[in-house]
Amino acid sequence: MHFNTFQMSVAKKAFMDAERFAGRYYYPSPEAFNIHRYDVKNLPYLEAHEVVERAFAHLCRYQYRKHPEAPAEEGYHFYRICLQDDRILDAIERASYFIKLNPLMLYIATHELVHVVRFDRGESDFDASPEQKEQEEDKVHDITRQILKPALYPELKLVVDCFSDSYRIGDLYH
Repeated sequence: MHFNTFQMSVAKKAFMDAERFAGRYYYPSPEAFNIHRYDVKNLPYLEAHEVVERAFAHLCRYQYRKHPEAPAEEGYHFYRICLQDDRILDAIERASYFIKLNPLMLYIATHELVHVVRFDRGESDFDASPEQKEQEEDKVHDITRQILKPALYPELKLVVDCFSDSYRIGDLYH
């Protein structure tokens, strides 16, 4: 199960909106967000190692070098946000009476972009231990809620509440 054309357009808009929200939160000018290198792929375009069963999205970091033997400092890194369409659609289907695709995708996009910014700025270690990664997830959920707070509308508030400390949206499909 993967996104259809309409659902892909919802995802694309969610990332555009999330860039604007995260840009306002982190930078004096939202356009400054463009310094971060990332792309977004959905399930049919993911490599096997980019598919996970524990999240709505998975962040991978890649190193680009002009020549394979060139030192790392001569290249640059970029992130790939790997959307797990099947998990997202499953959650929507199971909770369709209160969770909608648009607000869920906005939350996911904002959350993943917060990770990208924090890793790029050295505020978090991409290669952290599992315990540190769990703490980082909690921080990123807090920041995501702060970023989206000014934009809350009823459907988005439900999604934000589902990612609160007392309840995890992941519980919807267990």
